[in-house]
Amino acid sequence: MQADAALRAAWGQIPSPGTAGTEFERFTGKRMERILATVVAIGAGILGVQALFAALAGQGEKTSFVQYVLLLIVYVPLVAMLVACVVGRAVRVVAGCFAVIYVAALAAWPYVVESHGLRAGQPWIFFLVNVGVVAAMLAFPMWMQVLWAFGVPLVYGYVRLVEGEFTGAYWTRTAFDVSFTIILGVVIVSLGWMFRSVAAGVDEARSKAVASYASAAAGAAAEEERVAMAALMHDSVLAALIAAERADSDRTRDLAVAMAREALTRLANTEAAVAQEGSDDPVGAAQIVAELRRALSELGADAIVEERGTGGLMPGRAARALVLAARQAIGNAIAHANGRGLHVIAEGHGDDGLTVTVVDTGPGFDLDEIGEDRLGIRASIIARMAGVAGSASIDSDGTGTRVTLGWRRS
Repeated sequence: MQADAALRAAWGQIPSPGTAGTEFERFTGKRMERILATVVAIGAGILGVQALFAALAGQGEKTSFVQYVLLLIVYVPLVAMLVACVVGRAVRVVAGCFAVIYVAALAAWPYVVESHGLRAGQPWIFFLVNVGVVAAMLAFPMWMQVLWAFGVPLVYGYVRLVEGEFTGAYWTRTAFDVSFTIILGVVIVSLGWMFRSVAAGVDEARSKAVASYASAAAGAAAEEERVAMAALMHDSVLAALIAAERADSDRTRDLAVAMAREALTRLANTEAAVAQEGSDDPVGAAQIVAELRRALSELGADAIVEERGTGGLMPGRAARALVLAARQAIGNAIAHANGRGLHVIAEGHGDDGLTVTVVDTGPGFDLDEIGEDRLGIRASIIARMAGVAGSASIDSDGTGTRVTLGWRRS
């Protein structure tokens, strides 16, 4: 029972075909975004600390109130981005804000900061150029990532040339810094695109596999339901109609009414598997024998149930299937052999299982010549027993028919 409950719970996590949600479909993609955010947080944190030390040290630059304001403007969104990457919340929004604010601060640098001795070193804001690129990689679509990978280094190069008043000494050094930064930015964007593409491919393959499996499972369930419904119609509804048509006394009419009532109840409960199969609580051989005798009485058969061996307990669903399959065999013997020589044997095998044999001395039949649309044997007997891991064998010739139904504990 616990295994069945776990299986049902696991099956409930698989969406129906065509209804898989984005959360399920992008499982690997979400994990990849989380990994990228974590790596960005580590790298950006290291570069941010390096730039902060450079800013506080001054690196030859004249410290001013404007520089402190600019430092706050850049570092507040940077710290917010690092926190968002660590906790995995609002990463795109915060990273996008930092990417835009950083570019604006970088472009305004030569116009709001008075710098001296620039040849001694680069301004602290340069250390965050690639942090602006990775922020764009987290926040923006691909075309904007490429724009940031080329645009941010070019903006930095322009800033350096403005500070150096476009003198020749600055062009070589600035060209080297800009080219190196562009290459690194393109590598960062390319790696992000590659990892996301691989994750998207995995998610798509998983989605197709789940959809294929769900479709196959739905088809199998539909076929199982069709067979179960056909067996129900044949066992209960058709049997009730035949009993009503043949009723010629008060007793047979009462039996027909009882059969019709049971058929209607089972039809009304077709949505509930438990209502169809019965409880799965253990059932003893004595109760199965009692059900067989009740079936003989309801079908109006003048026969007995012979008990052999020692009966044990078996699962309720298996016992229910065994009784219904035997009931169908008894009904077939009455309908096609007029109940001649009808005899039912219930042989217990202790706790290992139970075997029920239905024998008649009618004219017999050839199983291979029965049409595919006739479900009395294929669905109501053979398929029903197979559904509970039981067995069903039918031997028939001119001297009679023997239907052997068995369930053994594996």
